[in-house]
Amino acid sequence: MSPPATALHFVGWFGQVGPIDLTALPEGYEQLVGAALGFGIGSTVIYLFGRLLLLPSIVRVVGSRNRNNPTIVSATETYAHAAIILLAGVGGVVGAGYGEVLTDSALIVAAVTLVFGVAGQEVIGSLISGLFLVADPDFNVGDWIAWSGGEGIVEAVDFRVTRVRTINNETVAVPNTELTTNTLTRPYGRDRYRVTERVAVAYDDDVELALKELVEVIRTDDRILADPEPNSRIIEFGDSSIGLRAEFWLADPMDVDLVDVRSSFRRRVKARFDEVGLTLGPPSGRAVSGELSVDVIDGRRTGEETTCDTRRGDGN
Repeated sequence: MSPPATALHFVGWFGQVGPIDLTALPEGYEQLVGAALGFGIGSTVIYLFGRLLLLPSIVRVVGSRNRNNPTIVSATETYAHAAIILLAGVGGVVGAGYGEVLTDSALIVAAVTLVFGVAGQEVIGSLISGLFLVADPDFNVGDWIAWSGGEGIVEAVDFRVTRVRTINNETVAVPNTELTTNTLTRPYGRDRYRVTERVAVAYDDDVELALKELVEVIRTDDRILADPEPNSRIIEFGDSSIGLRAEFWLADPMDVDLVDVRSSFRRRVKARFDEVGLTLGPPSGRAVSGELSVDVIDGRRTGEETTCDTRRGDGN
């Protein structure tokens, strides 16, 4: 069947237009118009069928079987959509009357080789990396992840990139290869998350009182877990202060405003230390060095220079 006849067959079948007299077209355009009509109708019908009927059914079935794994659902939708586009293209080729091209194995091999050559190693590597991310049970849509370039919540895993929403509500497209070849951290991947806050007090202060007050401040926030119990400890002796660390746990860290918890804790610590007379973050000592030039007016010495190196700990 020639391309013009195939095009007329598709058009007449769907009843979208009346009979077309291709012989009335200028010479040389008859075959081109027939092939274009066949390709457009064939690809459109297959795409609409797949996009409106087949794809929602596939996503619904996969979602019902993987309720706790939105990553697989998202990836299934992405890859199934790509498959429908590919099938629509094949249907368009058949509709244009060039179906025999698809049976030529040598031509298909050449086309696949060309696609892989043009796509390049980076794109193919990203595609394969995306498949590994989808298959990883510890990597899911909705997880908070941290990598060398930033951190945020995973929104989707696409062919080439993974889309991540940052704390500033920005969407970052991270190449899949970057996530599979570098260290990837899920800081909130468990049911509980430990928060640590560092505090410094002066050597003259009552350290035991400071440790006790830190724990009492922690317990005033209902968002903080009572078990494991919060604690505080000495972590270092600095030049002019003693370093303390407060530790407490949060449940469901993805559902808690961690920034607000930290800020609230720091405000309460400052207020409590002021009440009990503890010095929070005393000034550190500073080394001062340089050259001092002395001019003697009586004429005995002029322009004498000496090096000065002294340490001041009064914060002035």
